[in-house]
Amino acid sequence: MRVRSVLSAVLIVCLALALVGCGGSGKKSDTIKIGWLGPKTGDTALWGQAEYDTVAMLIEDYNTKGGIKVGDKTYKLEFIGYDDKGDSTEAVNIIKRLTSQDHVSAIVGPQGSGEAIPIASYANEAKVPVVATTATNPKVTVTENGTVNSAMFRACFTDPYQGSVAATFAFDKLGKRKAAIFMSVDDAYSAGLTQFFKETFIKMGGTVVAEVSFTAGEKDFRAPLTKIKAANPDVIFMPNYYNDVAISAKQARELGIKAVMLGGDGWPSENLISLAGNALEGCFFVNHLDFNDPDPAIQSFKKAFKDKYGRNAELNSYMAHDSLTMIIDAIQRAKSTKGEDIIKALETTDIQGVTGHIKIGATHDPVGKDAAIIKIVGPDMLFQEKMQGK
Repeated sequence: MRVRSVLSAVLIVCLALALVGCGGSGKKSDTIKIGWLGPKTGDTALWGQAEYDTVAMLIEDYNTKGGIKVGDKTYKLEFIGYDDKGDSTEAVNIIKRLTSQDHVSAIVGPQGSGEAIPIASYANEAKVPVVATTATNPKVTVTENGTVNSAMFRACFTDPYQGSVAATFAFDKLGKRKAAIFMSVDDAYSAGLTQFFKETFIKMGGTVVAEVSFTAGEKDFRAPLTKIKAANPDVIFMPNYYNDVAISAKQARELGIKAVMLGGDGWPSENLISLAGNALEGCFFVNHLDFNDPDPAIQSFKKAFKDKYGRNAELNSYMAHDSLTMIIDAIQRAKSTKGEDIIKALETTDIQGVTGHIKIGATHDPVGKDAAIIKIVGPDMLFQEKMQGK
């Protein structure tokens, strides 16, 4: 009985070890975990869902083709994404989970500067690279004291560049001299873009005749818009997201404001024109690319997204594409799945994305990217011209 009991115990232990993959009999397949965070609910959920769907589609495509080669190994990719609801606290909770529990190798997103800035210190500490999609505020990659956030990168150009492009276009191309600014007081993106537009416009010889703000969540903008009307500007700079832009533009026209409206990369959306009607006819915004560019890379991606999801790709789709492309390129050049090795490789990124040539500079931002000026004509967003900021 004693011998039989001992043998039974040994068999039970061996079975348990086999079930958990011990003893060399249950080797786990090699995978690289890619994280994502962005809004799938809230005011900018349209963009977040576009990013999520893009990364999921691309990762599925990589895996269908057998995965990616890293050194002498081939890895499949595993996608782990979370809804940050466009909330900074939620974003911090997610970055902690992705780095300490999910153990991802790299992260795509977030889209908003308000979410990207507070997660930077956690990414730095964990040594897990983050490639933001459309977070344009300079503080995403560089702190207040000028220190570069070691783990933070982005695929998009920055607010100083974008604000300079918008101001230069207003002054040089449109011939405007009196600008009003209508911005969101509690949004890092809106505040940053406002600062750099104003600095450039004034430096060029223009005058800011009014600067009024609103609080996120408002639906009636008539009071601040009345102040803008009284200032009689010939251009209104609106560094806001498409939903606020559409509603405020309609109300501005109802108040009799006829000035040209100008914005940044928060404008482009499939829903902008449907919400604004003809209120934005003849107005302009700065974008990262021209959606109708015949470039085969742009049109191929555009078609693939439409074929899979039955809707058009948003701007954030293209930016998420390039953010993931940067990560895959860095992993392969590093020949490593370790975050700190990927970070080093990202610092020397020099690739062609669908949004243009991406060469990462000393501040972990792309350098020399063109900006596209888009004009709204009827129901269409038509390419106007390419510009470089001053």
